[in-house]
Amino acid sequence: MPPVELSRSGTKMASLSGLRLIMDDIATTTGSATGTEWLNLGIGNPAAIPKVMDTWQRMTTEALVASFGNVSCRYGPSRGLPELVDAIADYFNKRYGWSIEPRNIVVGPGSQMLCFIAAALFTGAGATRDTRLVLPMTPDYTGYQGLSLTPGGVTGVEPVLHLQDDRSFRYLFDLPSLEGLTDVGLMLLSSPSNPAGRCASHDEIQRLVAAAHSHDVPLVVDNAYGAPFPAIGGPSTAPIRDEHVINVFSLSKAGLPGERLGFAIADEQHIDPIVSFLSNSALHAPQLVQSTLTHALRSDVLDMLVASVIGPFYAERRKFVESLLAETLPEDIAWHLHASEGGMFCWVWVDEEWFDDLRLYETLKRRGVFVVPGRHFFTDAEPSQSLGRHAQQCFRISITPDPDTIAAGVQVIASALDDMRAESIGISQ
Repeated sequence: MPPVELSRSGTKMASLSGLRLIMDDIATTTGSATGTEWLNLGIGNPAAIPKVMDTWQRMTTEALVASFGNVSCRYGPSRGLPELVDAIADYFNKRYGWSIEPRNIVVGPGSQMLCFIAAALFTGAGATRDTRLVLPMTPDYTGYQGLSLTPGGVTGVEPVLHLQDDRSFRYLFDLPSLEGLTDVGLMLLSSPSNPAGRCASHDEIQRLVAAAHSHDVPLVVDNAYGAPFPAIGGPSTAPIRDEHVINVFSLSKAGLPGERLGFAIADEQHIDPIVSFLSNSALHAPQLVQSTLTHALRSDVLDMLVASVIGPFYAERRKFVESLLAETLPEDIAWHLHASEGGMFCWVWVDEEWFDDLRLYETLKRRGVFVVPGRHFFTDAEPSQSLGRHAQQCFRISITPDPDTIAAGVQVIASALDDMRAESIGISQ
């Protein structure tokens, strides 16, 4: 049979991003090589914290008993279950002093789907001009690069590199470059970010909001790792309420990634089109988990989990992994760790001419270890005038595997770096 002919947008969406190819390779390799002990430091799942899992299981069971017939055996409103929408409004109004109403809220099947809907609504071919989805700073979550139906519809602004000391660096926003763009339809960032764990400060968010006003476009802030839940990391910046801001929240990193539930809060001019898009596509988000979240918000259970379990777990785990890297990676190699305030990853930059992220990936794979190559988190991984080869010199380590797995994997990474350097010296001689 001849190959199926896809539309331009179909061809775009039917192709896997670079990182999805890597994740498929990890899944295929670990699934087919029987008897091999793999050390997977590339996973993006939240940690399996027993108390978190037990709490969600109990609350889901309670929702199942109390409301299964009403929520799982009937269709519901596209905006979300009314009781959940009301609970979200009450929660954010009480916590942050907002004055939002149900008309400011939409519940969707995961925060990534809500971001996809926003990109479809506010970018692409328009009545007067064509616009793109702009990431105000790369590297950022690689899934954002698949949100546009239009080839070339996503672009990112390169960061400014700031070395803090011999082993620590930080990305800074290049706001003049962002402000100078002419084809912005929507701005989107994660905070804390995936992969670097960078939290945008209140002042930085305010400057991004000002840029959104200047371009007259929405700014989507993806709070998947941030406040109020799961608030993974250090002090979390409270979400900012503004007429140009679409705040997106998720239950995934708070312990329910498989349930695909997220919600957005914004002005009606942005929420109403998202509700209509959901009605025309998915109809509504899964409703049993909506009922579960309603109870979690009303009873303060979610706040308790964040404050007493999730936050302390990730703070301790990050401290462990960062200390492990400092003690284990070769001292005479120019490696740097991004100064992180949150998230579930460590972001390592090896500032050596001989280093290449894909070469490290293949070297580690042969030794039974997986990390994630860094280039896929940049919209353009080619060498640039400002960053040089930086996008090809980074890799991501997850802090969610068990400590023994992380420790063993970091030992292999250290050995691989030594061998890659020695090989480069041998080639140059």
